[in-house]
Amino acid sequence: MVARVSTVAFQGIEGVPVDVQVMVAPGKINMHIVGLPDKAVAESRERVQAALHASGLALPPKKVTVNLAPADLPKEGSHFDLPIALGLMAALGAIPGDALSDYVVIGELNLDGTIANVAGALPAAIGANALGKGLICPAGCGAEAAWAGAEIDILAPRSLIALANHFRGTQVLTRPEPAVRALPSNLPDLADIKGQESAKRALEVAAAGGHNLLMVGPPGSGKSMLAARLPSILPPLSAAELLEVSMIHSIAGQLSGGKLSDRRPVRTPHHSATMAALVGGGLRARPGEASLAHRGVLFLDELPEFAPPVLDALRQPLETGECIIARANHRVSYPAEFQLVAAMNPCRCGMAGEPGHTCARGPRCVSDYQGRISGPLMDRIDIRIDVPAVSAADLIRPMAAERSADVARRVALARDMQRERFEAAGIGGVTTNARCSTALIEKLAEPDPAGLQLLRDAADKFKFSARGYHRVLKVARTLADLDGAPLLGRIHLAEAISYRIASERLSAAA
Repeated sequence: MVARVSTVAFQGIEGVPVDVQVMVAPGKINMHIVGLPDKAVAESRERVQAALHASGLALPPKKVTVNLAPADLPKEGSHFDLPIALGLMAALGAIPGDALSDYVVIGELNLDGTIANVAGALPAAIGANALGKGLICPAGCGAEAAWAGAEIDILAPRSLIALANHFRGTQVLTRPEPAVRALPSNLPDLADIKGQESAKRALEVAAAGGHNLLMVGPPGSGKSMLAARLPSILPPLSAAELLEVSMIHSIAGQLSGGKLSDRRPVRTPHHSATMAALVGGGLRARPGEASLAHRGVLFLDELPEFAPPVLDALRQPLETGECIIARANHRVSYPAEFQLVAAMNPCRCGMAGEPGHTCARGPRCVSDYQGRISGPLMDRIDIRIDVPAVSAADLIRPMAAERSADVARRVALARDMQRERFEAAGIGGVTTNARCSTALIEKLAEPDPAGLQLLRDAADKFKFSARGYHRVLKVARTLADLDGAPLLGRIHLAEAISYRIASERLSAAA
């Protein structure tokens, strides 16, 4: 007799159906697992045997064969423990075999028979729902899986015994409820920053249109403080974005307690991060910081301190919105539509261009430091601003600063305008001007005659690339949205061009 249990193997954020086939037959006493299992799957036979023994079920002195079909699909992870154990229990008659046919099963087993949490419960639940089946998962993953839909049947047992009792009818497992993570009430506020009004304006524009932003200034000028306050003015995730972002974090095992939040993710990797850590990879091709920042912000502090090849690996995700990890035997794609926010000093000593300061190495201090950032990467940054040192007047007698809540309202209105515009144009999946295609932005951001002449003159004088030209249009469209203007005026294009022009501090890097 062959018992069958359905489970999934993860490719990117999708769960590929896997059929676990268990056969107990006469032969040499042993347990074999076939079907391209990795080390974690191969070791599951020891965990399964110990968990079954702890649950009061001894394996018969026969040959046990476990086949994970399709056989040519690599199987990775410890979530195959529970489906293998349930297949064995069905083959031995401990639970009804037909009871498992309506479920997809994931879970890792402890030696005492309890079920440990695994990564990927939300994608597995969504995949099971697409197949018209329910899901059996660990108790700690039930709140996460419940977000897949109210109609999906979810069982979240704490142990093998509890699950067996449920199928026998001696115990009833209740359906878990979706869990929500409490939003932080003490987010840093823009009102805390003294001075830097032009930088705050650029931050608002970047938040409204999802534009990439680079801040250049001496140490202590407030670049990191500005970046830390960007989440306080960003709008919350929509329902579709919430599930999309949570699926990536579920695969990475970073959903604490299975609780979801509509707060946009903000990732701040250290400059010692490797290429695999930033764009994804490793032995099991896990998502990197760029994918974990999907629909949110990737903040890179001390930008030139990152290894140049690591920074250049971001060029493709910035353009296409996905990280593609290719290996000899498989290819994985993770979504990565993030907003890049970066900060850097003008030179290695940090004080180039400041009054009364001269770099010991002269002009090379600036050129060598900024030269670590490639031109193609710089060309993908929409807004580049100088953040000068704060004056004593700003510190001693500061003016009343605008609060984040007021800026957030303007950002939300601008984003609503963009979303409605793209929906009217029949463009799905695009919600910000920064993600608009070049063909569409030329129609949606057509300048008036005065603005067109200004744009033509600036493009000729500053030698804008084709990408730079279209990104100026996108920023100008965002500026018009913040003003509530249907058409682009000369003032909008002038401000957008000022953000695009490489300043003296960026001349070597541009």
